Amino acid sequence: MAKQHGSLARAGKVKNQTPKVEKQVVQGKDKTGRSKKRYLFNKRYAALKTGQDPLRMKLNSIQMQEQVKEMKKERANQIIEKKKASMVAVSV
Repeated sequence: MAKQHGSLARAGKVKNQTPKVEKQVVQGKDKTGRSKKRYLFNKRYAALKTGQDPLRMKLNSIQMQEQVKEMKKERANQIIEKKKASMVAVSV
C-alpha cells in the first residue's frame, strides 16, 4: 500500500474556498474568408432570385439587374427619409 501525500483532512480545501462563478455564454466566432463571402452573397442577392426556376436565374440577367436597381433605389429613398426625419427633429 502506497503512502498518501498530505493528510486527507485537508482534501478539497482550495476548491471549497474559491468563489462560485456562473458559466459564461459561449458566443460563436465571426465568419471569415469564403464562408463570409457566401453569407453576404446569399443575404444580398439570393433573396432576389424569384420566379419559375430561381436556381437557373443568373445574376447578370436583365431581370436580376432590374431587381438590384430597384432594391438600391428603395435603399437610397430610405436613407433620404431618415436624413429628413433627423433634420426635422434637430430643427424643432
